[in-house]
Amino acid sequence: MSLGDVVKNNLKLLRKSKGYTQIALQMKTGIEQALLSKFENGERVPPTETLIKLADFYNVSIDYILCRTDNPNIQK
Repeated sequence: MSLGDVVKNNLKLLRKSKGYTQIALQMKTGIEQALLSKFENGERVPPTETLIKLADFYNVSIDYILCRTDNPNIQK
């Protein structure tokens, strides 16, 4: 399984769990809908800056988005 496959599943689940469409997420984060679609389809892997923005928005760790942990809580 590629990194893109791992990321796409979590990004789609996070977005849907919050009840957002890709357009609504674009409006909240400033990340273009076309890119969000590519991330969610596994066509592209989000760059670090985008992972940080999404993790902050969803209040989860980047490790959770990348499936390195099942715990979405941020360790501080």
